[in-house]
Amino acid sequence: MRKVARLATRAVVARPGLWRLFRRPLRAEFDRLAPEWEGVRGPEALAPLGLALDALDSQPVRVLDLGTGTGKAARFAAERFPQAQVLGVDLSPGMIEQARSLVAPEVADRVRFDVADASKLPFGDGEFDLVILLNMIPFFDELVRVTAPEGAIAFVSFSGPDTPIWTPPETLRARLGPHGFDRFDDFAVGEGTALLARRSKSV
Repeated sequence: MRKVARLATRAVVARPGLWRLFRRPLRAEFDRLAPEWEGVRGPEALAPLGLALDALDSQPVRVLDLGTGTGKAARFAAERFPQAQVLGVDLSPGMIEQARSLVAPEVADRVRFDVADASKLPFGDGEFDLVILLNMIPFFDELVRVTAPEGAIAFVSFSGPDTPIWTPPETLRARLGPHGFDRFDDFAVGEGTALLARRSKSV
């Protein structure tokens, strides 16, 4: 799984059209892993995300968690931002089923989970103030499209460069810079890393 995930990430970041070759096998693998996925990492793994969210200029109202898995980052964001509506999407129906079952009653009215393909999102342009990717392949065209002017994207990796699904920070900067993302901050806690990309304007 690790080798396939790393290969898919490198291939799709370089040539997004190759996603069609990886979509079905990765969806099947994550469906298989879904029942045990929540317990793979503890809450301490979200520490880099916490640092990135602390650095935001303002509290987001609409949050998208791409590749949400069992919804760890989505639930974390909902607790951090009490006024926010949070949507988590994942290609795997199995993961979404697990995510829905884990939502606490106190945030259930603000957190939703749906099946969606991050390469072609069913959302409007500039719809989200904050987009979170936790160990997730970045589809740059869609990321740029759905992030609001003056919005932000948080890229988080549980194990930094050793994470199977990982994109180098220099690649993230290079691909987002031409689209109005001109403020970048790096964070590290233990093995985990995060990069926060903030957009000052729309291009």
